[in-house]
Amino acid sequence: MGVVLNLDGKRGAASVASLMDLTADEMARVNELILSKAGSDVELIPELAKHLIDSGGKRLRPMVTLAAAQMFDYEGEGHVKLATSVEFMHTATLLHDDVVDESDLRRGRKTARMIWGNQASVLVGDFLLGQAFRMMVEVGSLDALDILSTAASVIAEGEVLQLSVAKNLETTEDEYLAVIKAKTAALFSAAAEVGPVVAGATRNDRAALRSYGTNLGLAFQLVDDALDYGGKSSDLGKNVGDDFREGKVTLPVILSYRRGSPDERAFWKSAIEDNQCDDAALEKAIGLLHKHGAIGDTIGRARHFGEIARDALAPLRPTPQKDALLDVIDFCISRVT
Repeated sequence: MGVVLNLDGKRGAASVASLMDLTADEMARVNELILSKAGSDVELIPELAKHLIDSGGKRLRPMVTLAAAQMFDYEGEGHVKLATSVEFMHTATLLHDDVVDESDLRRGRKTARMIWGNQASVLVGDFLLGQAFRMMVEVGSLDALDILSTAASVIAEGEVLQLSVAKNLETTEDEYLAVIKAKTAALFSAAAEVGPVVAGATRNDRAALRSYGTNLGLAFQLVDDALDYGGKSSDLGKNVGDDFREGKVTLPVILSYRRGSPDERAFWKSAIEDNQCDDAALEKAIGLLHKHGAIGDTIGRARHFGEIARDALAPLRPTPQKDALLDVIDFCISRVT
């Protein structure tokens, strides 16, 4: 089921190998800190946290934090704690998301809620958020604390906003972009900005990384939206078609619904609003998305935000870290092949 997305205009094979190489030593310290701070005398907490931490993923956000600090020749340890805080915030968000979305799988494994239940998942997510804020305080940067605490608040607002537009096929593109800017882009933005903050960079440098992170996050989420209708579970960290089955109104659906005939709109209402979303409905949905160019246009939007992220870094001096962060943009877009 599904299709392979091949899109013209790519820059070629892209990876995060350079970013991983540049941050390898510090990521080893981040991983040690993750294991340490996820520990607790309450047995269920480290057990559940370890399940999600070990489930895979490239840990892109903390690597962005580390590289962004390196760009400005930071030599302390604060960026390691901030990178760990960023990863804990992300992990907590995944735990909470899986409960809200009633997800069964994440990266091919049972979600924590399926093993330990919704209550434990939410509470362990809260524990990880608490540990994240403790590490922020230990760093001693009020600016960094402000950036990450604001991001935590914005992410929660994004979750509530998503609930308010759930299954609403009249959602506009602008309304949807507001949701993903809060839910996804806010943490990418904070992860990128706290690096230069702890390194003592200028306001202009901070603004450049903040813009980079925001637009990278928007591109990343839009690619995820497209992949849900034609990618692989290994790329998504969830089952292909999950957004459709959960009745999520993502950008491809918004575009296809608005461009469709009355009969096609009736299909979307039946599938999304009335939960008529079996495998046959998914196949039909994929056909309509391609008929109306909704997948290609979603990727076009992702490329647009990727170029804004690229331009945001343009004024910064050349460094290996800058090149690696630019590679991340290509990597995010390249997931659609």
